[in-house]
Amino acid sequence: MLSVFKKEDWWANWLGGFFILGATFGLIRFIPKLPKWDVLQNALSVDLILPLLLWGLGLAAVTGIALKIMGEDVGKYLKAFPAVFGLAVLAFIIGNQKTLNQYGFNDVIWALVLGLLISNLWRKPAWIVPAIRTELFIKTGLVLLGAEILFNKVLTLGSHGLGVAWIVPPTVMILMYLYGTRVLKIDSKALVATVATCTSVCGVSAAIATGAAVKAKKEEISAAISVSLIVTVIMMVGMPVLIRWMGLSDAIAGAWIGGTVDSTGAVVMAGSMVSPYAMEVAAIVKMLQNALIGLVAFCWALFFVTRVEQEPGVEKLSIREIWRRFPKFILGFVAASLLTSFVLVPALGEAKVDGILTITATARNWLFALAFVTIGLDSRFSSLKKAFRGQATVNLHLVGQAINLVLTLLAALFFFRGL
Repeated sequence: MLSVFKKEDWWANWLGGFFILGATFGLIRFIPKLPKWDVLQNALSVDLILPLLLWGLGLAAVTGIALKIMGEDVGKYLKAFPAVFGLAVLAFIIGNQKTLNQYGFNDVIWALVLGLLISNLWRKPAWIVPAIRTELFIKTGLVLLGAEILFNKVLTLGSHGLGVAWIVPPTVMILMYLYGTRVLKIDSKALVATVATCTSVCGVSAAIATGAAVKAKKEEISAAISVSLIVTVIMMVGMPVLIRWMGLSDAIAGAWIGGTVDSTGAVVMAGSMVSPYAMEVAAIVKMLQNALIGLVAFCWALFFVTRVEQEPGVEKLSIREIWRRFPKFILGFVAASLLTSFVLVPALGEAKVDGILTITATARNWLFALAFVTIGLDSRFSSLKKAFRGQATVNLHLVGQAINLVLTLLAALFFFRGL
């Protein structure tokens, strides 16, 4: 029983639950969010400095308590945390520049870049290592992402949206895995699984969840995300132009964008370049894809435990062993979605829940920024070079994305015809 308080996987659930319930019962009423800016002096107002300091202290406190209970050296963590938090703040400031943000160069990219620059130009200092808690930050953020998946909203499009969002991604994912392992012969099956899910499901979040489920190396997750982010920026700008040239209806255009562009923010931006209706359809299709994260991560974990990691001639793993290796944060992801969809919305109403989710989404964004800073700090270009393996990773992503574009367009034309 004590094991549920000794593992990061479980603490992601407890911390995620703390933020959700804290926002629900009014214990957490505000989390600072840095503004978009075009003039540098507007990047960080004086009024935000105190809230940022208090938020940083609060985040350090709750994560520090988790680490203390897990038996970690909290003193060293608390000394190093301000540096990681400061880099996250800087990533938000740079990423919120209006022009950069509009073209997809947001805080996630800059958090990763800042961490990589420090790690590769100066090497990360030893004293900052205790604050590199990538998995705790990432998994807690994913639990909070689960809360944002409201079933009443994702089912708005009914079978139309489900046909695009739930049929194509698994197909593309399987094809990419076969292509990566059998044609490209990439040694790391964990890397192939991470890239395949990142490309076919929903980018960064899916890569993180799958990477954790299959125990991919941090540099492999970084490689998958790096390729995805670059291609996402190109698609965000290029797809609206291509859609106008092809003369697609708003509904089909939105479904195509929602099913192929990896980042939710980029999906909304690309959809808005077509029409408000296309943007709504795209956002809902992407939300439906997000709902697959937990199931896909579970399936990958089960596949790797029972097939990939199973040595020839060794007795098959027991159910107990499968449970031991199963990523427990997936339970939190699903539970958070069920809680908001079937408990909070009926009890409090959508307007109240939207306010709660505004707080939890802001917390999630901060946790993801912290996670990407630490991924960068923990990665070196020499390691990333190995993960790219002669551009095989890029090849896998581009071929997979091409298949994804074709199959999703066909699905959108079929399921959204006449809509």
